[in-house]
Amino acid sequence: MRLEPPDSRRKYPRIMLPKGMWVAWQAGADRAVSRVKSLSLGGLFITSHNPPPVGTLVKLLFEVPGGEVRARGIVKRSVPGQGMGIQFSNMGHDDRARLHQLLSRLMKELEDYTSDSTPTQQNSA
Repeated sequence: MRLEPPDSRRKYPRIMLPKGMWVAWQAGADRAVSRVKSLSLGGLFITSHNPPPVGTLVKLLFEVPGGEVRARGIVKRSVPGQGMGIQFSNMGHDDRARLHQLLSRLMKELEDYTSDSTPTQQNSA
Protein backbone atom coordinates (compact mmCIF):
# COMPACT_ATOMS: atom_id res chain seq x y z
CA MET A 1 0.00 0.00 0.00
CA ARG A 2 1.32 3.44 -0.85
CA LEU A 3 0.20 6.99 -1.42
CA GLU A 4 0.24 8.01 -5.06
CA PRO A 5 2.20 11.22 -5.80
CA PRO A 6 0.02 14.35 -5.97
CA ASP A 7 -1.52 15.20 -9.32
CA SER A 8 -2.89 18.66 -10.07
CA ARG A 9 -5.92 17.11 -11.81
CA ARG A 10 -7.03 15.30 -8.66
CA LYS A 11 -9.13 16.75 -5.88
CA TYR A 12 -8.31 13.94 -3.41
CA PRO A 13 -5.15 11.92 -2.74
CA ARG A 14 -5.20 8.33 -4.00
CA ILE A 15 -3.99 5.30 -2.12
CA MET A 16 -2.50 2.49 -4.18
CA LEU A 17 -3.64 -0.93 -2.97
CA PRO A 18 -1.17 -3.54 -4.29
CA LYS A 19 -3.14 -6.45 -2.83
CA GLY A 20 -6.31 -4.69 -3.86
CA MET A 21 -9.74 -5.10 -2.46
CA TRP A 22 -12.71 -6.43 -4.34
CA VAL A 23 -15.49 -4.37 -5.87
CA ALA A 24 -18.67 -5.63 -7.53
CA TRP A 25 -19.70 -3.43 -10.44
CA GLN A 26 -22.40 -3.22 -13.05
CA ALA A 27 -22.38 -1.28 -16.31
CA GLY A 28 -25.61 -1.80 -18.22
CA ALA A 29 -26.17 -5.56 -18.48
CA ASP A 30 -22.51 -6.36 -17.71
CA ARG A 31 -21.68 -7.42 -14.15
CA ALA A 32 -18.30 -8.31 -12.73
CA VAL A 33 -16.15 -8.45 -9.62
CA SER A 34 -12.71 -6.84 -9.90
CA ARG A 35 -9.76 -5.76 -7.82
CA VAL A 36 -9.35 -2.13 -6.78
CA LYS A 37 -5.86 -0.83 -7.65
CA SER A 38 -6.27 2.68 -6.22
CA LEU A 39 -8.88 4.43 -4.12
CA SER A 40 -9.76 7.98 -3.08
CA LEU A 41 -12.80 9.94 -1.94
CA GLY A 42 -13.25 10.98 -5.57
CA GLY A 43 -13.07 7.60 -7.26
CA LEU A 44 -11.14 4.41 -7.90
CA PHE A 45 -9.25 2.46 -10.54
CA ILE A 46 -10.30 -1.16 -10.95
CA THR A 47 -8.83 -3.96 -13.01
CA SER A 48 -10.80 -5.31 -15.96
CA HIS A 49 -9.69 -7.02 -19.15
CA ASN A 50 -12.54 -5.48 -21.11
CA PRO A 51 -13.63 -2.25 -19.38
CA PRO A 52 -16.61 -0.27 -20.64
CA PRO A 53 -15.93 2.91 -22.64
CA VAL A 54 -15.41 6.37 -21.20
CA GLY A 55 -18.70 7.97 -20.18
CA THR A 56 -20.37 4.72 -19.11
CA LEU A 57 -22.40 4.86 -15.88
CA VAL A 58 -21.33 2.21 -13.35
CA LYS A 59 -22.93 0.93 -10.13
CA LEU A 60 -20.40 -0.08 -7.47
CA LEU A 61 -20.54 -2.13 -4.27
CA PHE A 62 -17.61 -2.91 -1.99
CA GLU A 63 -17.07 -3.97 1.61
CA VAL A 64 -15.21 -1.81 4.10
CA PRO A 65 -14.80 -2.18 7.85
CA GLY A 66 -18.12 -1.13 9.31
CA GLY A 67 -20.28 -2.15 6.36
CA GLU A 68 -20.57 -1.76 2.64
CA VAL A 69 -20.28 1.19 0.29
CA ARG A 70 -22.70 1.59 -2.58
CA ALA A 71 -21.99 4.25 -5.17
CA ARG A 72 -22.53 5.25 -8.75
CA GLY A 73 -19.78 6.51 -10.95
CA ILE A 74 -18.76 7.47 -14.45
CA VAL A 75 -15.93 5.82 -16.36
CA LYS A 76 -13.35 8.57 -16.92
CA ARG A 77 -10.52 6.37 -18.22
CA SER A 78 -10.76 3.03 -19.98
CA VAL A 79 -7.65 0.97 -20.75
CA PRO A 80 -8.40 -2.37 -22.46
CA GLY A 81 -6.44 -5.18 -20.82
CA GLN A 82 -5.81 -3.10 -17.68
CA GLY A 83 -8.94 -1.53 -16.24
CA MET A 84 -10.88 1.66 -15.75
CA GLY A 85 -10.79 4.84 -13.71
CA ILE A 86 -14.18 5.69 -12.24
CA GLN A 87 -15.18 9.00 -10.73
CA PHE A 88 -17.85 8.76 -8.03
CA SER A 89 -20.96 10.66 -9.08
CA ASN A 90 -23.47 9.63 -6.41
CA MET A 91 -22.96 8.17 -2.94
CA GLY A 92 -25.13 8.25 0.15
CA HIS A 93 -24.00 10.13 3.24
CA ASP A 94 -23.46 6.95 5.29
CA ASP A 95 -21.55 5.30 2.43
CA ARG A 96 -19.27 8.34 2.07
CA ALA A 97 -18.69 8.34 5.84
CA ARG A 98 -17.62 4.67 5.75
CA LEU A 99 -15.32 5.32 2.79
CA HIS A 100 -13.82 8.36 4.51
CA GLN A 101 -13.23 6.32 7.67
CA LEU A 102 -11.44 3.60 5.67
CA LEU A 103 -9.25 6.10 3.81
CA SER A 104 -8.38 7.91 7.05
CA ARG A 105 -7.32 4.61 8.62
CA LEU A 106 -5.23 3.66 5.58
CA MET A 107 -3.55 7.09 5.51
CA LYS A 108 -2.68 6.72 9.21
CA GLU A 109 -1.23 3.25 8.58
CA LEU A 110 0.88 4.68 5.75
CA GLU A 111 2.11 7.51 7.96
CA ASP A 112 2.96 5.09 10.77
CA TYR A 113 4.75 2.73 8.37
CA THR A 114 6.69 5.59 6.77
CA SER A 115 7.75 7.05 10.11
CA ASP A 116 8.77 3.59 11.40
CA SER A 117 10.90 2.87 8.33
CA THR A 118 12.62 6.28 8.24
CA PRO A 119 16.20 5.93 9.50
CA THR A 120 17.00 7.96 12.57
CA GLN A 121 20.29 9.73 13.06
CA GLN A 122 22.47 8.48 15.86
CA ASN A 123 24.27 11.04 17.99
CA SER A 124 27.90 10.13 18.35
CA ALA A 125 29.61 11.48 21.41
